[in-house]
Amino acid sequence: MVLENLCMNCMKDVGGESPCPHCGFKNETPQLTPFLPHRSIVGDRYIIGNVAEANGDGVTYRAFDIERKVVVDVREFLPDTLVTRVTDKTELSVNPGAEHFYSSCLNNFLDIWRKLARMRGLSALILVIDIVEENNTAYAVCEHLEDAITLRDYLLESKTGYLSWEEARIMFMPVLSTLSTLHSAGIIHRGISPNTLIVGADHKLRISGFSIPECRNLNTGIVAEIFAGYAPIEQFDIKAPSGPWTDIYAFAAVLYRALIGSTPIESTVRANNDRMMIPAKFAEQIPAYVINALINALQILPEDRTKTVEQFRAELSASPVATANAPTSIPQPVRKTAPTTSRTDSATAPPAKRQTIRKSSGDDPKKTAFKVGGVTAGILLLIFTILCFTVLKPYITFGNSSDNGSKTGNDETEMVVVANWVGSDSSILTPHKTNFTFNITEEYSDKKKGEIISQSISDGTEVPKGSTIDIVVSKGVEQITMIAVVGETYEAAEAKLTEAGFKCQKIDKANSGSEVSGTVASANLEVGNLYDKGTTVKLQVWTEPETTTAVP
Repeated sequence: MVLENLCMNCMKDVGGESPCPHCGFKNETPQLTPFLPHRSIVGDRYIIGNVAEANGDGVTYRAFDIERKVVVDVREFLPDTLVTRVTDKTELSVNPGAEHFYSSCLNNFLDIWRKLARMRGLSALILVIDIVEENNTAYAVCEHLEDAITLRDYLLESKTGYLSWEEARIMFMPVLSTLSTLHSAGIIHRGISPNTLIVGADHKLRISGFSIPECRNLNTGIVAEIFAGYAPIEQFDIKAPSGPWTDIYAFAAVLYRALIGSTPIESTVRANNDRMMIPAKFAEQIPAYVINALINALQILPEDRTKTVEQFRAELSASPVATANAPTSIPQPVRKTAPTTSRTDSATAPPAKRQTIRKSSGDDPKKTAFKVGGVTAGILLLIFTILCFTVLKPYITFGNSSDNGSKTGNDETEMVVVANWVGSDSSILTPHKTNFTFNITEEYSDKKKGEIISQSISDGTEVPKGSTIDIVVSKGVEQITMIAVVGETYEAAEAKLTEAGFKCQKIDKANSGSEVSGTVASANLEVGNLYDKGTTVKLQVWTEPETTTAVP
């Protein structure tokens, strides 16, 4: 293959033709700023082509791997609110004042993609081939799935616009296993939607669209990408913690879209007036246990929602474990009538003659219900049977230690297994507070703020429910204030800066003879600003003035 003949859009050989006979792209079309110019080389290996997609934290290019002679996708960290790139240049320039935030976000980008690169063999993940750091940024290189489309396009191109439960089960259930592995590694996607789930030529679903957390919440300093109808309410509040429950809501909303054919009502709207229902014709076709799983996973408030992927998967599978652990607050069918509307791919009012199922929320009016449409008498009977089992099961198994793996011998103390939380954001502890008491302390470290550094009880240990675990959480890198040293001798300046926590680098500055040699002429950091402890201060120091010898 002649590399000069590559189409910069599809990376196929154009044979000297223009436009491309395969995709119709014209290679003379320039790349838009601030994206890398066509034919830029990354990592001495990847030829950069046209932009495939972009969001607040970066851009994905179609590219060509020179070594393996295959098409790849290259993801560049490029938060356009923090950086600029001059046309026809490759290096990024960080905007003044944004250096610290950019560095933090870049570290988050590298952390996510390095973890993903270590996850091989997962059927619902696109393989990460390489990670490159250059041009004052970083790149993640991934395999390119030929003929893959988004789940959104897949559903829109289908005959009905939705799937049966049997079709959805085959496509969606394997993704839950991968999602559970991501959560165990401390990766919360925060952007699961029909746009970020990819359907390959093999009809298997894969998770794509990974972004840093700052890109998935409002008002962080990076342009947010939040998918209406699929983002839970906590993503609209920068102070609200995200966790596995965040992805569970989004995944359940996507499953709802696939089964019903319409986008769920946005969580912020549901919080004030929850009108989300399942139309009668769908409620008659979807198994009652699937409806119950959606009810639990799509609760508006995080504390009411399904907390783990394992529980959600069990409920979708009608697992006896899920039934035994189901809430004792039983949804009761209540007849409700609403105006009729036609089905669209957006949140609309539901058709008439439907029933609602509400998850009990006590006396708190904020805990709104997720509603489910009309159910035939046969389905109602099935639901009634399941609900009766839900109520009676705890009493049937209570005290039967021989059948309950959480109890040993005659000891009635419930035992729970400690997970590995080191390396994860501390928000991951929230759903585990029902099983453990956490004693959390914070300390400065080179880890990102909020990351768990250590836990006092190692993972895999079985302990009594309610046991106390000491958790050390990173406060991030300690911040220190730049002090004034201009005019002082280099030795004195170095001593002060080193004591404050900085490192020093001496740079000679030519002296015309009017300056005091050995004194600091300037520093690259601004006095009074905060910087990471250990930051290097570049000090320009006046040299000895040059002397000349007169020629007699």
